[in-house]
Amino acid sequence: MEALYESKLSSVPLLHKGKVRDIYALGDTHMLIVTSDRLSAFDVILPQPIPGKGAVLTAVSNFWMARFTHLLPNHLAPELDLSRFLTPAERAQVEGRFVVVRKLKALPIEAVVRGYLIGSGWKDYQNSGAVCGIALPQGLQLADRLPEAIFTPADKAPVGQHDENISYAEVEARIGAKLAAQLRETTLAIYREASAYAAQRGIIIADTKFEFGVDEAGRLHLIDEVLTPDSSRFWPAATYRPGISPPSFDKQFVRDYLETLDWNKKAPGPQLPEEIIARTAAKYREAQRLLTDQ
Repeated sequence: MEALYESKLSSVPLLHKGKVRDIYALGDTHMLIVTSDRLSAFDVILPQPIPGKGAVLTAVSNFWMARFTHLLPNHLAPELDLSRFLTPAERAQVEGRFVVVRKLKALPIEAVVRGYLIGSGWKDYQNSGAVCGIALPQGLQLADRLPEAIFTPADKAPVGQHDENISYAEVEARIGAKLAAQLRETTLAIYREASAYAAQRGIIIADTKFEFGVDEAGRLHLIDEVLTPDSSRFWPAATYRPGISPPSFDKQFVRDYLETLDWNKKAPGPQLPEEIIARTAAKYREAQRLLTDQ
């Protein structure tokens, strides 16, 4: 599969171009989401693609979507015939990296769940003994497993800006107490089930984020991507130990390289060496193989 930095489809109108995904309208009720091979780090889209990354993200997300249908519906609409909308050449361009979905009202919340103390959560804990206002036991180390997974929602930021943590009270104020409670409980339920499954495959899911939408009847749906190496922190269980930042299957590999550069973390991003690109692509493929056997 050739690397795809951005899709170019003239048969359907482009609705939105995100950090990784290009979204097109399919009539009034559906959308086409194309997952490119773009990679962002520190909220900057890097100038080179990671070959095959979009196909990995699509396959992994579809795997999880199917696994959680017993908990809630999702936005996938595979019954819609894409050949009605795209030319054969356009279809070939996006093959293996697209999903057709129903239009839903996306909730303005990043549903973040943390099972381990890492990243911004570790910094928060060092400063306050809490993560996003949730008090934790004293004496925890970097990468320690938390006593129980915690729901730490964030405000979904536009491209190029950082997501901002928000309180649970703010979630209730935005979407109502009933839907907020359902959002929190569903997020934690998915994480618990996914973590148990991944552990059997030798992967620790340290943290992840979900997005949800509602249909006309107000029913909650799982949307966007689910438990991919882009939206999650995956650690190999065999080498995990508290006190150090574990190696990961996600783009943390690229972040670690970028941290060695004299770069201000603003666009344009630096060029990546071919070795970094190849090793990053291999990390994504390994995560897919371990989780899905594909």
